[in-house]
Amino acid sequence: MPEYPDLTRLGAVLFDLDGVLTPTAEVHMRAWDALFTAFLAEHSARTGEDHTPYTEQDYYDHVDGKPRYDGVRDLLTSRGITLPEGTPEDAPDALTVRGLGNRKNAAFTDVLSRDGVTPYPGSVALVEHLAAAGTPMAIVSSSANAPAVLRAAGLDRHFEVVVDGRVAAEQGLPGKPAPDTFLAAAEALSASPADAAVVEDATSGCRAAADGGFAHVIGVDRGAGAAALTDAGATLVITDLQELVP
Repeated sequence: MPEYPDLTRLGAVLFDLDGVLTPTAEVHMRAWDALFTAFLAEHSARTGEDHTPYTEQDYYDHVDGKPRYDGVRDLLTSRGITLPEGTPEDAPDALTVRGLGNRKNAAFTDVLSRDGVTPYPGSVALVEHLAAAGTPMAIVSSSANAPAVLRAAGLDRHFEVVVDGRVAAEQGLPGKPAPDTFLAAAEALSASPADAAVVEDATSGCRAAADGGFAHVIGVDRGAGAAALTDAGATLVITDLQELVP
């Protein structure tokens, strides 16, 4: 049996959101699949270039846990495609990195507003356990939609500190796999990384937390694979956050 840390004894616990507290990672996966399947087919038809179709493994290899535009850029690089960067105001049909990112975000928000989101029961149990113990908590998410997802899941009251994609852009913080967003959240909670834990489901997030010097990097295996999370720096891999509730 693995040895589970007592998270209530720590100065802070930082959670990724999508795939850790809520199953919105599945919504993101569907939105990315729809975007790149259509785009790669359109690009091949327009240029005559032959590109490998988008697969679920591409999500884990190039997109998972990263800021949206970085995910677009990295996937395009994997196919040898270069597009203009564009601007955050680009329309979703613009053939730019940011236009494609905005197209994906539009698909995600449509699904979220239509279907809502129910958090994982085990994740709710851990959050409520930590809240009852008075353990400081924060959300660190690459998504710009984190506040909306938290409200839809009914979890927003537990997190006064949310460092999401919008906050990172406003503060000029590089996204995961850089550790900066995690470090900013820990600082906002007056906690040292050496006395804090990060809970992540993405290899990019585990790598960021490990590079940030956090005492515990807890990987939640929602599909990335235990070995991949461990290789990225996870000190413990679980399949459900209920495992961390005594």
